[in-house]
Amino acid sequence: MTSRLRGLGIVLGLIGLAFLVAGGFAFFKVQEGTASLKAFSAAQDVQLAYNDEGQLVDRGQVEGGQAIMALLTDDWGYPVVDSELDPNDPVVNTASEYMFQMATIAYHTLNGTQTVVLTEDVEYNGELFPAGTYEFAVDGRYFSQFDRAHPIEGPARAQAWSATAHGLIGELGVGTVTASALQLGLALAGLFAGVGATFLLTGAGLVWATRLEAVAVPVLRPADVTV
Repeated sequence: MTSRLRGLGIVLGLIGLAFLVAGGFAFFKVQEGTASLKAFSAAQDVQLAYNDEGQLVDRGQVEGGQAIMALLTDDWGYPVVDSELDPNDPVVNTASEYMFQMATIAYHTLNGTQTVVLTEDVEYNGELFPAGTYEFAVDGRYFSQFDRAHPIEGPARAQAWSATAHGLIGELGVGTVTASALQLGLALAGLFAGVGATFLLTGAGLVWATRLEAVAVPVLRPADVTV
């Protein structure tokens, strides 16, 4: 039995060592990915704006920053991590910063006004739109919420939700996913390390507990009694 327990301890120790190696490798890859993301973010040099009190602002206004944050947290339901918004490091390189920058682009797109010029009269659904200049408020419309066939809404849609807007939002989305994936990778590395340490400690304990060979203990018998 002792040798079996010792063998089990050695096997558990080897399994624990394998988990520790896997955890170390995962941690190493996460560090590589984090360094790459930070380098890419630094090269782009997109920064969030803060006032002297450390509050997020948009175009110099705290109210603008609050409106963007409301879009991000209330309308989109994104769980912003306050510690990822650092006034001392305004470069966009964390998941929350990427999402806030995405919300900034979307907010101004949703609340913008587009100028549409008709060069000739256009009739649509029985309504006549004379040639001229029209100011069209996006009024919170997303890309799919425009009437593309409408002589005013159709061009306004293309102008508001331009390829640039879509491209920036897509790029920022990739940054968010990458940052979140790196966080999950770090958690996975910690899980591997924890499991490995548990197995290794258990195996070492078994080996330690059975390190001494069983010692034969003489059986004491009472001396023969002569009647």
